[in-house]
Amino acid sequence: MQWFYFVASVLAVWRVTHLISSEDGPFDIIFRIRKKIHNRFLSGLMDCFYCLSVWIAFPVGCWLGIIWIDKILIWWALSGAACLLERATTKNDHDNKPEYKED
Repeated sequence: MQWFYFVASVLAVWRVTHLISSEDGPFDIIFRIRKKIHNRFLSGLMDCFYCLSVWIAFPVGCWLGIIWIDKILIWWALSGAACLLERATTKNDHDNKPEYKED
């Protein structure tokens, strides 16, 4: 596997996962799907970036790998890299909370 395919796959997994978990999508398609889902498992999966990245990375890892061990390692590497990208690009709001001190 060439490094270019891995890097491009990481970016693609991150983008699709971010689209589904955090955005409304073009023409509000993702928003409409979210409204129609009444299954707790599926709606929870769509809201959790880390959980969703595992399942988005699965078909990509199977496509990139040659033997089964490659497929598993690439699957988890893609999900992990997408999670790292998400943490690097997301503002951490809890670090900016004002400190409260009682007199």
